[in-house]
Amino acid sequence: GHIVRNWKVRWFVLLQDKLLYYKIEGGKKEPSPKGRILLDGCTITCPCLEYENRPLLIKLKTKTNTDYFLECCSREERDSWALDITGAIHAGHPVQVQELHRMKNSFKLLENISLHHIVERMCDSSTGIKLTRNLEHGNRYKETFTGSALVDWLISNSFAVSRFEAVTLASMLMEENFVKPVGTRSTEATRYSDLSEQFLDDSTALYMFAESSKKNTISKEELQFNISELSGTIVKQGFLVKQGHKRKNWKVRRFVLRADPAFLHYYDPTKEENRPVGGFSLRGCLVSALEDNGVPAGVKGNVQGNLFKIITKNDIHYYIQASSKAERAQWIEAIKPLT
Repeated sequence: GHIVRNWKVRWFVLLQDKLLYYKIEGGKKEPSPKGRILLDGCTITCPCLEYENRPLLIKLKTKTNTDYFLECCSREERDSWALDITGAIHAGHPVQVQELHRMKNSFKLLENISLHHIVERMCDSSTGIKLTRNLEHGNRYKETFTGSALVDWLISNSFAVSRFEAVTLASMLMEENFVKPVGTRSTEATRYSDLSEQFLDDSTALYMFAESSKKNTISKEELQFNISELSGTIVKQGFLVKQGHKRKNWKVRRFVLRADPAFLHYYDPTKEENRPVGGFSLRGCLVSALEDNGVPAGVKGNVQGNLFKIITKNDIHYYIQASSKAERAQWIEAIKPLT
């Protein structure tokens, strides 16, 4: 928000020369836009590292120097939006758009790698990455490591087989807010380099663990809990409207569906911390669509249809609204094999 600096869920529509955003009520967007961002003369920053606890940001600066910070629900969605917005900004330059597509397609997270597990290994007191004091331009930094040291460590611990793969993986750790640049050399690379060159395999580029990583590694028991539930493969994610258990009101939540282990977590998109506010194991669950004619028992408040229900093995009922019947069917189809 521009006046009250809070975060709000908005429905965005990208047109050829502008980005419109709408309020959401009851899981559906209002007919008239709440505002617009004119793309002529805009500059885009992605990833935007200005908010430490929000690694999935896009920053748009208009030619009148108004800043917009937009958060997506996944890295893939963020990169897709950034690519399409950049394409709209440079619509008259098809060569630039083709180059952006080439860069995006060449920058992939390696399969079957858990970033949480890597960070846990990095923080190990005996086998983790060595933290040292470093000096750059007269500034002294504690508990840092160099870009080349992280690349060496990832390869020696078999998380990557080449320096190119290790740089890609280190870039992911930085983008997902586990690692942050410190000092002029590494910080400038994140601001002015292409996406594939933002992490530097260099002995003069300094990095350190982000504060959020430290918080996650303070409690070994808490970290194990996070790894067991949150390190599974992401199958599907997006915004849905969920009924509360106590007040029975409806709130927009970002849902993340994971496999191995099978969990469904939901996040409050207005909160600063990127931690789920709830979730449950899908083993033994039942999921089904609810008919749109009439409100079933147990459902209250503003219901606009496209409902589905999940019943856990402990007989807890979750009522969720999708934005369309097609979206509801996609979620049910994705959840069922994991139950």
